[in-house]
Amino acid sequence: MYSLDVNFLNDRPEYRPDVGGGPSRPKAAPGSLVPLFLGVATGVFLPAVVLVLWLVLQNKNAELQTRIDQLNVQLGELQRADEKVAAINAQAGQIKAETDALATVFNQIKPWSAMLQDIRDRVPAGVQVSNIQQTDAPAATPQSPNPAPKVEISGAARSFNDVNDFLLTLQKSPFLKASETQLVGADLRDNPTQIEVRQDRTPQSSTPDVQVKLPQVVVYKIQTSLSDVPASELLRELDRKGAVGLVTRIRTLQQKGVIQP
Repeated sequence: MYSLDVNFLNDRPEYRPDVGGGPSRPKAAPGSLVPLFLGVATGVFLPAVVLVLWLVLQNKNAELQTRIDQLNVQLGELQRADEKVAAINAQAGQIKAETDALATVFNQIKPWSAMLQDIRDRVPAGVQVSNIQQTDAPAATPQSPNPAPKVEISGAARSFNDVNDFLLTLQKSPFLKASETQLVGADLRDNPTQIEVRQDRTPQSSTPDVQVKLPQVVVYKIQTSLSDVPASELLRELDRKGAVGLVTRIRTLQQKGVIQP
């Protein structure tokens, strides 16, 4: 015989045993649109963020490009100003070079009148100067690119001592080089001076012929070179020797700063 066992408690939910042993999860109500809205919101938000960032970057790039254009304009102005400054500096350099050349010319001038007066003041009593001439300057060398002109002084003296005294005084001249002032010739010769004696040539005159014999003289030749001392350092001597015009010009250039005093 079969028996029928029916448990009516299983039909009641409060007495139904849990299946699977885990907590029960609430189920979404049928027809809910929250997941759909979340997906749509995510799909729209990310492109919007990217678009906003792209617009910000484009704005920054435009600002940077504007700034670059402004800097390029300023750079062009600075370059033109720099070219003007370079041109002004070039003109200033040319003017300075011309001024220095002019100052050098005045500073190298030594008037012959002043030098001759200086030599004349140094001639001893027993010496006569018959000739002063400037000879050709020696050839330029790497050691001496601008050699000073040579000067020869010749004449006659009563004795060798007088010639030596004259040589020593010339070596002290600021217009001549002491190291190159030297005696190149000195000979004892008959005095070339001619003396005429007037005689009475009347028939009654019986005056015998008069013969005058002068003592011998030393004929000398001294060779020297012009000094390379700037004229600005010889202003006192130039003023004493009468070179007033040159002294005035050099002092004017010194006042303007062209020549350093």
